[in-house]
Amino acid sequence: MDDDYAWRLIQDARSKARVAPTTLADSKAQQSPIIIDERHAWQFEGECSASAAALLDALLPVALGGPHFVIAQLGQSLDGRIATDSGHSHYVTGHASRIHLHRLRALVDAVIVGAGTVAADDPQLTVRHVDGTNPVRVVLDPRARLHADRGLFADTETPTLHVVGPEAGPSPAGVERVVLDCPAQAMDPAAVLAMLADRGLTRVLVEGGGVTISRFLDAGLLDRLHVVVAPMLIGSGRPALSLEPIMRLDTALRPSCRHQVMGDDMFFDLDLRTPASPG
Repeated sequence: MDDDYAWRLIQDARSKARVAPTTLADSKAQQSPIIIDERHAWQFEGECSASAAALLDALLPVALGGPHFVIAQLGQSLDGRIATDSGHSHYVTGHASRIHLHRLRALVDAVIVGAGTVAADDPQLTVRHVDGTNPVRVVLDPRARLHADRGLFADTETPTLHVVGPEAGPSPAGVERVVLDCPAQAMDPAAVLAMLADRGLTRVLVEGGGVTISRFLDAGLLDRLHVVVAPMLIGSGRPALSLEPIMRLDTALRPSCRHQVMGDDMFFDLDLRTPASPG
């Protein structure tokens, strides 16, 4: 099995809304099926490249996550930074991490980013490095502070929701404006997900930035968190996560975790619905 075949099976599982345990196969290919158990461990009778195996390990839990699934991804330095103080972040992690991010986009209905990420990075939020369908882009901009010159606002081929507060100014042309109550100028993550669910968008990637991902994590709304750590020390700058303070380490989040090498970086797959095994 090579990467292309593994990716076709992953996409097929997502498009057919499969859940584990299940069996995946391509009737047109001369390949054995993949048998997957309820923990997303898989078996394949045949030759499988190391990169295809890594792809299945990382993305089968996403593809088989069910019709209501929320995942976030962070790319950070060893010292937990996602950008410098000025917001410069191109690029903390390597090319393999960016390909992985594009695969995640292809496996969800919608991708969420905060206004800070759009202002600093001007991301396209489309699927370009792999085959796949673009998700609906969702920009959380409570005060409508973003300028209309951002690239994703100019690209009208991919649907974009501009989510603003009731006191916000006008939205750029070519986007769908959505007004949500936002106390203290911060969007309620649960209200955002409910709004997306009303539109049939129930598989969601929270892509950035760190503040936005932290709010969804603090609210207990993430099913999974992917963290890619680069062998880089920034020393200062914007943190990956900023959660509510805790007093004791026994109250820290300790989810089940799998890891693998991803290019020059290290990839961690955190299952936030399953605690780590004792010991």
